[in-house]
Amino acid sequence: MHTHDLAIIGSGSGNSLITPYWDDKKVALADKGIDATGAFGGTCLNVGCIPTKMFVRPSALARVPEEASRLGVQLGAPQADWPAIRDRVFARVDAVSAGGREYREQLENVDLIQEKVTLTGKSSFRSDSGTEVQARQLVIAAGSRPVLPEIPGMDLPQVHTSETIMRIDELPSRILIVGGGYIACEFAGVFSGLGSEVVQINRSSGLMNQLDDEIAAAYSAEAEKNWTVRYQRTLGAVVPHEGGQVTAQLVTSDGRAEEYQVDAVLLAIGRRPNSDLIGASEAGLDVHPDGRIAVDQYQRVLSEGAPVAGLYALGDIASEPMLKHVANHEARVVAHNLEHPGDLRPVRHEAIPSAIFSYPEMAQAGLTEAQAVDAVGAENITTKTQRYGDTAYGWAMEDQYGILKVIADRRTGQILGVHAMGYHSSNLIQPIVQAMSFGQDAYTVARGQYWIHPALMEVTENALLGLDVPVPSGAPL
Repeated sequence: MHTHDLAIIGSGSGNSLITPYWDDKKVALADKGIDATGAFGGTCLNVGCIPTKMFVRPSALARVPEEASRLGVQLGAPQADWPAIRDRVFARVDAVSAGGREYREQLENVDLIQEKVTLTGKSSFRSDSGTEVQARQLVIAAGSRPVLPEIPGMDLPQVHTSETIMRIDELPSRILIVGGGYIACEFAGVFSGLGSEVVQINRSSGLMNQLDDEIAAAYSAEAEKNWTVRYQRTLGAVVPHEGGQVTAQLVTSDGRAEEYQVDAVLLAIGRRPNSDLIGASEAGLDVHPDGRIAVDQYQRVLSEGAPVAGLYALGDIASEPMLKHVANHEARVVAHNLEHPGDLRPVRHEAIPSAIFSYPEMAQAGLTEAQAVDAVGAENITTKTQRYGDTAYGWAMEDQYGILKVIADRRTGQILGVHAMGYHSSNLIQPIVQAMSFGQDAYTVARGQYWIHPALMEVTENALLGLDVPVPSGAPL
C-alpha cells in the first residue's frame, strides 16, 4: 500500500491543490476522466463552462444580421459550419486537457492514477485495478455528472447529454432539448442561433424557474419567440425513425401522447454529485439527500455530524451552486487549510453570482424578490427594474427586452439581490456583486463613483438610483 502526504480525487479544481508546498512531498491524484471522452481536467474545461461558451459566441454572431436589420444595416444570411466550429473548440480544449495530464505525469512527486477509485476509509481509496492509496490528508473533488431518465432509448446514438452533444458530426436540422434550467436553455440558444429548429420541453410551466419570478417570466416570453417551447411535458421514450432520425415520445401533464421526429435529443434535466461513484456513504461520510457530501465551513468532510481531520471535499460533489468559480474559491480555501492545519480559513458563500449564456443572456446574485420578502418582510424591501431601452445605449441598440432588477432593504440600503436579462447582463451585475460582497449600501454605490455616459453600465446605475433607500450621513451628492 502506498503512503502519500496528500491524495486528491478529481482533476478539475482539485488539480490546483498541488502547489509548490508539495514539491518535496508525495502526492496521489486520481481521476477516471470525463465519461464521454476520458479527458483530464474536470467538467468545466472539457464539457462545461469553457467549450459551451466557445459555441455561444459563434451562435451570437449568427444572430447579428437579424439584429442589424433593426438598425438599418442589411447583412448576408448566416451559414454555420458546424464541423469547423466544433473542431476549433476542441482543438484548444483537448490540447489543454492533454497538456495538463502530461504535466502531472512528468512530476516525480505526483502519482497519477487514471482510473475510477472507491473510498476504503476516511483517508484511503482503491482503484479499479487494485492500486491502494493511504494518505495523511485526502481531498474529494470528484465532480458531478448528468442525470439520465430511466426510459427506453437512452442508449441510442442520437440521444445526448451536455457531455456528448458538442462533439456530434453535423448540426442537427431539428433537435429536442429536454429541461428548463441552465444547461437546457444555453444549448437552446446555441442551436437555434446556428440554425437548428429547436423544440424545448419542460415538465413545469415556464423556463429558468429557479430565478427571480420577473426575470424567469421575461426570459420564457423571449425564448418562446426564438424557438418552440412546450411546457408540462416529459420524455417517455425515444425510438428509432427512418432516415437516421428518432421519434421522441412525449407525455403531457394531462396524460396525452405527443411525438416529434428529430435528428438529436439533448437531455439536460440536471446534474448529480459523484459521491455514490466513490462510495462516500459506504465509507461513513455524511451525505445530503441530493447526494452532496456534507462539509463544515472549512470544507472538512463530516461523519456523523463531526468534521474528519485531514479530509476535505470541494466543488460539485459538495457544493450546492455547482459553479466553477465557487469550486475555485473552495479550492483556494482547502489549499490553505491543507498547508496550515493550525490556521483554518472558512469559505465564503455570500453574493455568489451566476450567468446563463442563453439568448437572451441572464445573470443573478443574492436573493430573489420572493426570498427577500421571506427574509426581511415585504414592507422592508424596495425594488427597481430598469429597462435597457430606457437608457442612451439602449436607444443605440434599439433594445426591446433587456432588464436589470435590484432588490434592497429600504431601511438600510443593503443590497439583497440583483437579477438581469439581456446583452452582457453578466457584466452589468458585477458592480452590484462587488457592493454586496464589501457591504456597500445602494445609495453610496450609485452616487459614490462616476458612471460612464452613455455606456450600457448606466442600466446598473439607474437601477440603483431608482431604489427607495435612505441617504447616509455625509454621502456624496
